[in-house]
Amino acid sequence: MGVFVFLPLILPLTAWPVARLAEQHLHPRAATRLLSAVAAVLAVCSTLCLALLMVVGTAQLPGNPLPDGWSDPEVREALPYDEVAGTAAIPALFAVLLSCGRATWRHGRVRRRAAQALAGGGVSASAGGGVAVLPDRTPYAYALPGSRRARRAGRIVVTAGMLAGLDCAERSALLAHERAHLTGRHHRFLLAVQLAARANPFLRPLRTAVSYTAERWADEEAAAAVGSRRAVARAIGKAALISHAAPVPVSASALAGFAVAGPVPRRVAALLAPAPAAGSWPPVRTAVGLAAWGAAAGAAVSALSSANSAVTLFLVLRAATPL
Repeated sequence: MGVFVFLPLILPLTAWPVARLAEQHLHPRAATRLLSAVAAVLAVCSTLCLALLMVVGTAQLPGNPLPDGWSDPEVREALPYDEVAGTAAIPALFAVLLSCGRATWRHGRVRRRAAQALAGGGVSASAGGGVAVLPDRTPYAYALPGSRRARRAGRIVVTAGMLAGLDCAERSALLAHERAHLTGRHHRFLLAVQLAARANPFLRPLRTAVSYTAERWADEEAAAAVGSRRAVARAIGKAALISHAAPVPVSASALAGFAVAGPVPRRVAALLAPAPAAGSWPPVRTAVGLAAWGAAAGAAVSALSSANSAVTLFLVLRAATPL
């Protein structure tokens, strides 16, 4: 195997041009799904590689409870610089696990606190049709995902301050945008790329790209629901202006807040341009299609190469394990 065993750790570098091509040339729905899947695969392979590097690099230490076959010279030949890589993999792996665990816990805590604030008597809210209007003058809005365990349906949370700054058409666009977040379960994609970026810093461009494409996905769904792309663009721009000077709560920014996530000028410009093709993938005969299919092919090759290296090292260790 040689140095190819380290492929899962460095192949996420290929995510940078893939993310750029996908967010520019693919439909937002297809780009969100593609980039989230690629990020998840590369992150899992990267973490598995760290674990296997740690096993191979530390198996020969005295008193190690690992199987003796894992310290066999033939096994160690599959991993160059096994002692250095194995030792370095120990703190790296624990840092990844700690960071991902902390991110998951914080995500769950934000959702629980937002749900408790709606259910508690300390916050006055009027609910109807899955929409909770908070008597808060601070303008913000966000989608609160539901929970099967708690038997809680998804809700759209919007403040009176936000509604007061929008006209009737813009309010409809806002609600349609947040409803699209709930229907598409965008919080899952966002959490997946967030964890992937913590597992491997090279995947951070994918996290940024998915944050933008998820908002664009909701924008396009909202435009189709209200029948006016210009109304959605106007709602996004006005919401960004009225909420610019106001402190936005953590829940609004962490739970796909309207006019909070994603670069607002790019979203408005995209809505003022013609709608993207209804199909998920553009024709391969066009320049845009060639770039999009090239990005997808590059992502697939990177993911397969990364998975191949991790699985091969796993099989080497399994073959060296005594019965």
